[in-house]
Amino acid sequence: MLPELDAAALAQVAPLIRGIAASGDSKVPAELIAQLPALEVISVMGVGYDGVDVAAAKARGVMVTHTPDVLNDDVADLALGLMLSAARQLPAADRFVRSGQWLQGGMPLARKMSGARLGLVGIGRIGQAIAQRALAFNMSVAYTARSARPGLPYAFHPDAASLAAAVDFLVVITPGGAATRHMVNAQVLKALGPDGILVNVARGSVVDEAALIEALESGTIAGAGLDVFEAEPQVPQRLLDLGKVVLTPHIGSATAATRQAMADLAFNNLAALLAGRPVLTPVPECA
Repeated sequence: MLPELDAAALAQVAPLIRGIAASGDSKVPAELIAQLPALEVISVMGVGYDGVDVAAAKARGVMVTHTPDVLNDDVADLALGLMLSAARQLPAADRFVRSGQWLQGGMPLARKMSGARLGLVGIGRIGQAIAQRALAFNMSVAYTARSARPGLPYAFHPDAASLAAAVDFLVVITPGGAATRHMVNAQVLKALGPDGILVNVARGSVVDEAALIEALESGTIAGAGLDVFEAEPQVPQRLLDLGKVVLTPHIGSATAATRQAMADLAFNNLAALLAGRPVLTPVPECA
């Protein structure tokens, strides 16, 4: 609610604010941090925190926390759900039955997911949870990250393009921010190829949305499953018009149990610091 206050209202309450409770989509820029002289902690309810200027917070001695791990299973489950939905065309199959088209004949054949090759753009906690689930589908797993992760039994690729060229499904699960903006671009999509499927459960900014739309319309790739978008909740009409895309409204962690666990952890981080105790899950930059 702070960004919605006018300057006079914010100036009135600013000296009293010791903590900010934020969502994963909240914007906490340096300008706002500078206006809060008593600020001690920014507690983000979400694993992603790219809307928070962590450098500015750290320079001021402000702790930033987030809620990792408690949402791993839900996001990984959704990633597999989007993969299966896009490959087997489940939303289209549902529409096929409801519209009465089945009465005129069978639906076109879909593609098989079991035994396919999975590539992960990012291999953090959620990426590894996705990989574990993919193994149950007898899929081979490869990944790209800033560097190879010793001890992981998956093939490493130095960049997203080389990974895309070697897989059937490319799942994006890397943090957002300037460093990963449009990491999945036209070159990567071309490498994924006409039988490839892209799934994004990370941040909308990681995928060049305009390039993705072009790739889908031209048949450069076969399909996509998207839970995040560049300007959400705004979704381009051209994307909405594509039948080969499965779209969900950023629901990666949206189960009652997980949202409660996230809220509890965010509250406990906030309460701990304000009570003079160590926080439970600081962001890596503040650990």
